[in-house]
Amino acid sequence: MQKLAPIEEFTEVTPSAAIDRSAHGWRAKCLQRLIRIGLPVPKTVSLPAATVRAIAAGHLVDCKAILSHFGPGALVSVRPSPENPDWGGPATILNVGHNKARHEDLVNRHGQDAADAISLRFIQSYATHVARLDPDMFEAKDPSPDAIREALRVYAIEMDEDFPEDPAQQLAEVLRSMARAWEGTTARLLRQAKGAPDEAPLGLVVQAMAQGMGQGISGSGVIQFVDPVTGLPQVTGRYLGKGQGRDALKASKALYLTRDPRGPSLEDIAPEIFTRLVQDGAACRQKLREEMQIEFTIEDGQLAVLDAVRVQRSARASLRIAVDLAQDGIITPQEAVLRVEPRALSELLHPQVDPRGPRNVVANGIAASPGAATGRIVFSSAAAQASASRGEPCILVRRETAPEDIRGMHSAAAVLTERGGMTSHAAVIARGLGLPCVVGANLRLDLREKRIHMNGQAFGEGDLITVDGTAGQVLAGAAEMLTPALDDHFQTLLGWADQFRDIGIRANADTPADAATARKFAAQGIGLCRTEHMFFEEDRLVVMREMIFADASKDRAAALARLLPMQREDFVQLFEIMAGLPVCIRLFDPPLHEFLPHDREGMRELAEALDKPLSDVTRRVEALAEFNPMLGMRGVRLGVVLPEIYDMQAQAIFEATVEVARRGAAVVPEVMIPLVSAKREVELVKARVDAVAANVKIKAGRDFDYKLGVMVETPRAALRAGEIAQHAAFLSFGTNDLTQMTYGLSRDDAGRFMNTYVQQGVFPEDPFHILDVEGVGELLLIGANRGRKTRADLTLSICGEHGGNPESIAFCRRAGFDYVSCSPYRVPLARLAAAHLALNETSV
Repeated sequence: MQKLAPIEEFTEVTPSAAIDRSAHGWRAKCLQRLIRIGLPVPKTVSLPAATVRAIAAGHLVDCKAILSHFGPGALVSVRPSPENPDWGGPATILNVGHNKARHEDLVNRHGQDAADAISLRFIQSYATHVARLDPDMFEAKDPSPDAIREALRVYAIEMDEDFPEDPAQQLAEVLRSMARAWEGTTARLLRQAKGAPDEAPLGLVVQAMAQGMGQGISGSGVIQFVDPVTGLPQVTGRYLGKGQGRDALKASKALYLTRDPRGPSLEDIAPEIFTRLVQDGAACRQKLREEMQIEFTIEDGQLAVLDAVRVQRSARASLRIAVDLAQDGIITPQEAVLRVEPRALSELLHPQVDPRGPRNVVANGIAASPGAATGRIVFSSAAAQASASRGEPCILVRRETAPEDIRGMHSAAAVLTERGGMTSHAAVIARGLGLPCVVGANLRLDLREKRIHMNGQAFGEGDLITVDGTAGQVLAGAAEMLTPALDDHFQTLLGWADQFRDIGIRANADTPADAATARKFAAQGIGLCRTEHMFFEEDRLVVMREMIFADASKDRAAALARLLPMQREDFVQLFEIMAGLPVCIRLFDPPLHEFLPHDREGMRELAEALDKPLSDVTRRVEALAEFNPMLGMRGVRLGVVLPEIYDMQAQAIFEATVEVARRGAAVVPEVMIPLVSAKREVELVKARVDAVAANVKIKAGRDFDYKLGVMVETPRAALRAGEIAQHAAFLSFGTNDLTQMTYGLSRDDAGRFMNTYVQQGVFPEDPFHILDVEGVGELLLIGANRGRKTRADLTLSICGEHGGNPESIAFCRRAGFDYVSCSPYRVPLARLAAAHLALNETSV
């Protein structure tokens, strides 16, 4: 025999009742708070999670005792009350307790039409959600006595029994159905995907029905007091006369709440009730410390508040609401900072597709860089540059990008590639530039015909598309857009975040434009300036190629002398923009073949430019080719074998330092040696850099300071950090290359199998996207510990792509690093994430 659960398990929700969120759920606790602040909430009973579990296991509850709380003949609703509202729950059931006697009573009180509507609604809801019958069998939309009889007839045929008339039996079946639905496999998987634990509790609330069907002003609706997209104060919502629950949100005949030229509103027909709702919303905001959406019912002119939930909101609305609450003294600045998810800031930094507008999606891919842009399709960097020169936004479409596409990416409004993953060349560069980017899209690119095939449609060069890098989608035509939200609220929140964080945040910036963006986002300096990106400009590329084709040291030096003033001016601009903040400049890193053409047409053009035979150009290109260029002649190896390159760069850095000092700004440049593996490499480069510095000081007649450090990108450099630190003022871990070398993976090629590896549990995450704290992280800890044993004042940082990830920042804080450096557009995210980490640690 089934056991009867004790009546003490059910608690009436009153101001003083023992309602605990962990036991009764968020909805029960919220309703109690609404009652405490004086809102007209119908009588409510709460069933705690322990009772719901007992019901799911087959135990009975005394439903007559529950119904007795509401008086004879009452109709009730049953709603889910999980601990966290984001976990969802079974569907709400309205009008439980309805039967023939209740129907007659409703006819007398509200009329035949209202009574029929309530009857048919309950039968349909009970049949589909409790009896689990096919909804199509109960699809009648117009309530009438005939429709009710037909629904009851179908129910009896399908269930081999009549529709239950006993209210207690109805309530028992509703409770059992909802409890078991929560325990079902599908429901478990869905809520686990939202972060719920395996044994997430569910409470249930039983509430007296407010009918919304009376003869006087009667209906139902929802109201909120901020715009869900912008967060600006604004009364929005809908009201439906003769409606129940959330019907107003779906009904085409629903009224607006405030006065509207398109027709009557709730404010017109019931101004006193509208005023009361506005007052209730203000009370919720003040007492519940949140912007709430209120679900209400009006019955014969009497207002009832059935529920209140946190307003669903966009990232920009979330930030504005949090700041407004803090500035009004309702929450603290610390709470405001913690209420905004760091990753959500990406949506505020770039234009976004307006979620309220239409979306004609023609392709999906990986959301590699956030933001959205509309432009005309181009298929080459040259076409992108030509488009930019005409002032026409364009979308650069490539199978996959390469270093020679960087100029085209600078000119494009967005990038779209057929191949690639989160750490592909296109993704990494686009994030650094702040360009919307979708990679690995399900499209077919025909470069010969200059067409893209997407979703059965063909798009040619010049056709208009929109790339949504936030959603990972391509839209046909021009989409409606939202502008970036870098307003006073944004600045205020990040200003608060800076007060609480305890680790430095710098930016990776290669150009003056990057540096200006870094300053706009309040980076505390430049943690990585990749000087080679400066050499891809057209005028510099020609000189760079002349240097590559020079056979003697003096000829290379002559070519580099032409680059010197350009490089010096770059650094002058960087130093002036950063206005005394530290600037860490990485010396030349990539293999020289990246600056040469690889097709015959390009080599022919280069031969003409250099006035050399095509055969000479071809031989030199072939001679510079490497089996594995990322592990070959690059980084410090170039500085040792071809020292003229680093000599020129060091001279440019120090002459720029002197020039900026003459203009009144003190600069202490940080010179970083890339791809180090041995102490001797550092000794050789340091000797030449020191010599160049001494020579510049003598010629300029001015003294200056500088720091020399090492970019730790090889496992050996991490392991030998103790001896390397003898000659380095700082170690900056380049986690992109360090991850590649630790795993033996190419980040450009790993996308082909990475999803499979993650799905099958080989790696918990893509190590190029989320720092591998166990493997790569151990090398970072070894390097940091050994380096600081040699030099206690050694500055430690990371400057790879991981620098903007909250998980990586947490690791660096624990390891005692001084700062992280990330792309300029990830600086706000990093500032906020660092504040979250510090505040959460303080509150523990």
